[in-house]
Amino acid sequence: MQLPIRSVLPAILDSVSQVVWVVDHRGDIVYTNPAGVAALGYDDVEDLVGLPSHETLHPCRPDGSPFPVSECRMLQPAVTGVPAHGSDEWFRRRDGSFFPVSWWAAPIDLPEGRGVVYSFFDATESRELERARRERDTARIRADESRAAQRRIMQSIESVRRQTARDLHDGAQQRLVSLLIGLRLTRDILPESASGAAALLDQSIADAQTAIDELRELAYGVYPSVLQAKGLVTAVESLAERCAVPTSVVGEYPRRLPAEVESNAYFVIAEALTNAVKHAHASHIRITIELKEALLIEVADDGIGGVAHDAGSGGLIGLEDRVSAFDGVVVIDSPPGQGTTVRAEIPVPE
Repeated sequence: MQLPIRSVLPAILDSVSQVVWVVDHRGDIVYTNPAGVAALGYDDVEDLVGLPSHETLHPCRPDGSPFPVSECRMLQPAVTGVPAHGSDEWFRRRDGSFFPVSWWAAPIDLPEGRGVVYSFFDATESRELERARRERDTARIRADESRAAQRRIMQSIESVRRQTARDLHDGAQQRLVSLLIGLRLTRDILPESASGAAALLDQSIADAQTAIDELRELAYGVYPSVLQAKGLVTAVESLAERCAVPTSVVGEYPRRLPAEVESNAYFVIAEALTNAVKHAHASHIRITIELKEALLIEVADDGIGGVAHDAGSGGLIGLEDRVSAFDGVVVIDSPPGQGTTVRAEIPVPE
């Protein structure tokens, strides 16, 4: 035989972890379950029954300012007959400490008049979780904004590099070439008797040619024209040909990539190659370029290895900054005596 719900209701209320709290038409406590006693730090239900609800829960605000009972929204259902809810309230425990709560209140008809039944829970943990979520989201937004700003800076730098290389090629280099041609023509028409002037012109011609070569090298280092004209692999092959350490290049891909991706990858490889030439004492360097879901590049040498991951050297920091600006990652593998491998993965937009 099933027992009427009325006979098991007290057992149910005593066993749930949710606070259940009933006040009469005057606002005095007439019932609370054990969860309500524990939540407020009391020892027994009899310590609460008969006390004024408002003065027990929140006689003042957490900052000590008065909290008139006329402003208590939790008691309004006794007057309006309409349920109420709030999540910005603070209750005071028996020891005087305050804690944040979310609460629900509904009118209930009692023999002496309309009262209110409450349910509330300690919102400390949920507020801490919300605060942690906000801080995490804020940190993520700041990191995204930082990467976007860094990417814009690098794109601006690459644009300046391209413009500077064009200016060097179309401006100073062309003037030097014109000067060299003029010097050679002048040398050709000098009589053989003017040996002193001829020697001076020969030296001037050599100096002009040296200046052109140095300017060409400078322009290439600023931004190689082959990178814009023929793409990353060809530019890296040209870079390898000019390297002081024998260097091989392996890799190809079927399509051109966005200019900022190719430029970023080129200077990552150039920086890694420079580090290998300066510090690795290598006899050979191998560069691998591969395009899958992302652009994969690898610069591996057969040098002394032993590069500390936390060495903080300018070259390594520059690599990581450049790659991370494009949401990429850099991995450095450098066991002592076994060479160094720098791997970078750079996402490629569709």
